[in-house]
Amino acid sequence: MRGAARAAWGRAGQLWPRPPAPGPPPPPLLLLLLLPAVLLGGAGAQYSSDLCSWKGSGLTHEAHRKEVEQVYLRCAAGAVEWMYPTGALIVNLRPNTFSPARHLTVCIKPFTDSSGANIYLEKTGELRLLVPDGDGRPGRVQCFGLEQGGLFVEATPQQDIGRRTTGFQYELIRRHRASDLHELSAPCRPCSDTEVLLAVCTSDFAVRGSIQQVTHEPERQDSAIHLHVSRLYRQKSRVFEPAPEGDGHWQGRVRTLLECGVRPGHGDFLFTGHMHFGEARLGCAPRFKDFQRMYRDAQERGLNPCEVGTD
Repeated sequence: MRGAARAAWGRAGQLWPRPPAPGPPPPPLLLLLLLPAVLLGGAGAQYSSDLCSWKGSGLTHEAHRKEVEQVYLRCAAGAVEWMYPTGALIVNLRPNTFSPARHLTVCIKPFTDSSGANIYLEKTGELRLLVPDGDGRPGRVQCFGLEQGGLFVEATPQQDIGRRTTGFQYELIRRHRASDLHELSAPCRPCSDTEVLLAVCTSDFAVRGSIQQVTHEPERQDSAIHLHVSRLYRQKSRVFEPAPEGDGHWQGRVRTLLECGVRPGHGDFLFTGHMHFGEARLGCAPRFKDFQRMYRDAQERGLNPCEVGTD
């Protein structure tokens, strides 16, 4: 463990107490009084923050001091941006509504140009490296259960004071959605019948359609799948727009990892997935005739999680 980590955790429970249990937000005046003390932790760093995102700079630290700042964020999604990182940050993430930690999954996506610090998962003084310094590969996402620990961001030694910024986006996802997180953690794995039936009912989008075109983007390690949609079951964001032909069909684009090797193909599919960091990520995508079989079998046994049209 590095020096800043030892300093932060050598007196666990004394210098850096954990935040209070989730509860109703304090009155606005009390909130204004508490935020500077909590977020700055006495370090005196300049910052710009709300309850969802934090932005700060290490330039205010004295060179000989290894300060550790506490950052508390209470939101479903946001970002952390740390310019000229020195010392370390402890980032405490909490939902903006009451929900036990065991029911939440955290996903972080580093900025493409993130550099100057390592990002760890920490619990009771044990560190597990999530994102090494400078590893801002496009599309890289790391997920873990909130009960597994918090985020510890430690600056790496630098020879110069050149501009460096460590940053990442984060999302807190309810665990009932985590079963469909394979679009982030194992996107190329085929879904089971149960996963498909659950996905069509709980995903951010679910459509029947065909693949028009696939655009591979090696620099992002991603593939963009352009879809022609004949039936729109659900969408929470405007992933799909009416087709210009005006024939009642829709069109849109979803993404998956390049390593999945998606190719254009004939026939209809059921496409499901979730919005992650502003992008539609492909989840379960069986051939539509296979989905019809799954749905019919589940319907005969009374196991359908919801009713959808399969014509």
